[in-house]
Amino acid sequence: MIMGIKPSRSLLVSSALTGGTALGGLAVRFAPLGLPQSVVKYGGSMLWALMIYWVLSTLLPRWQVIVVAILSGAAATGVEFFKLYQSPAVNAFRLTVPGILLLGRIYSAWDILAYWVGIGIGASIDLCIRQATAAEAIANRRL
Repeated sequence: MIMGIKPSRSLLVSSALTGGTALGGLAVRFAPLGLPQSVVKYGGSMLWALMIYWVLSTLLPRWQVIVVAILSGAAATGVEFFKLYQSPAVNAFRLTVPGILLLGRIYSAWDILAYWVGIGIGASIDLCIRQATAAEAIANRRL
């Protein structure tokens, strides 16, 4: 079905996309690559949100790409707004490595923009993958 483009990615491709994005995000944020601070900050934010997109699109393989992208953007934006909530327990968690990776520490409206850009890039890549998968399925039926 090329028009609706709903064929899902294989689990292997989904795992590679998620794992590669996670490793890339960790490298951008924590490896001493000599990158400009803006690339470290917003590149890491884009990759974090992109990873959310890959996970959700893997869990919801038959959903339309645009719907998963909007859901991913809403989730990432919600986590960003959660940074405005302060409590001793949450703030203590935010100081741990899992807390830094999952929640972050400081609210930034610019991060929200970075999230949506990263998810948009991922959704575009996903559409290309799904189109190729659909075209391959059609070609295999003709053989």
